[in-house]
Amino acid sequence: MSLFKDLFKKIIRKRKPDEDTVFVKGKPKPKYYGTVVPYPNFNASSDASALQSAIEKDEVDKDVIIAVLVKRSNDQRQKIKVVYEASTGKSLEKALKSALRSDLEDVSLALLMDPPHFDAYLLRKATKGFGTHEHVLVEVLATRSNQEIREIKRVFKEEYQEELEEVIKEETSGDFTTALLALLKAQKDESVEIDHDLARKDAEILFEAGENTKGTDVSAFIDILSKRSGPQLTKTFQHYAAVSDISLPKALDLELKGDIEECLIDIVKCSWNKAAVFAEKLHLAMKGHGTCEDTLIRVMVSRSEVDLKKIIEEYRAMYDVSLQEAILMDTKGHYESVLLGLCGAH
Repeated sequence: MSLFKDLFKKIIRKRKPDEDTVFVKGKPKPKYYGTVVPYPNFNASSDASALQSAIEKDEVDKDVIIAVLVKRSNDQRQKIKVVYEASTGKSLEKALKSALRSDLEDVSLALLMDPPHFDAYLLRKATKGFGTHEHVLVEVLATRSNQEIREIKRVFKEEYQEELEEVIKEETSGDFTTALLALLKAQKDESVEIDHDLARKDAEILFEAGENTKGTDVSAFIDILSKRSGPQLTKTFQHYAAVSDISLPKALDLELKGDIEECLIDIVKCSWNKAAVFAEKLHLAMKGHGTCEDTLIRVMVSRSEVDLKKIIEEYRAMYDVSLQEAILMDTKGHYESVLLGLCGAH
């Protein structure tokens, strides 16, 4: 893959972890990089009433629906759903399904799900039907926290009456299955502290498992890449460069092929700069002829209250055009309005 030469130079800029923390009353607290914030003076009853009126009009008032959904936080949307059903006797999801169509329907229904339900839905969709969407499985499992993965597994069982691990075993194979199951164990170190001795040791293990042996000990790669924190892996990559003539991503490219290669490389890229990985996904979704609406909706909705601000910054730095401009060029109508709204352009 030619992208490796650019991976640590141009496409994925080095992150600055020290910028991710602020101090509130002397205690460290993660900065908020979401673009969607709670609506001030929120009133679930008046929002539910406004949505009901917009949906029941002879010509559905899509502008009102968009204004409410995009300008409310996910937690506020959950409250609106409860009030809407209590007052109308019908679920808001069903009402929107009958009122909206196509991409606008898809993004609106995505916004109504809370994060664990949306992630469980994405994983279900990726493993059902014709073919398995491996890139979605990796994206979700490699970018969520341990607690988020535990919640996804709980919701998946609750919603689909199947264990997520069993579905992964049925729908994937080989080392790729092993890597996904390792991520599903939710055992990644989430500390920001760096153990320099461990980084050196891990770099040597990876070198011995890959370049310095006949064949590749994939289990060593899976074990280290699925358990170490982003800052820890970044230090490991630096030590790897000291014992090898090539970078770790390039080594993965040379040593592995297929789904497992893509999976481990995605983990490496996410540990280095997660926001840039999502910026790249959005760019590829809108590049060339046609647009991958599934990717646009998945990334924009799932990151809107996590790090979409960072993704927008990375997008401009990487492609010399704003994400908003790209959306304007590639989408249209009310669907476009929702995506722009999620960027913070209300």
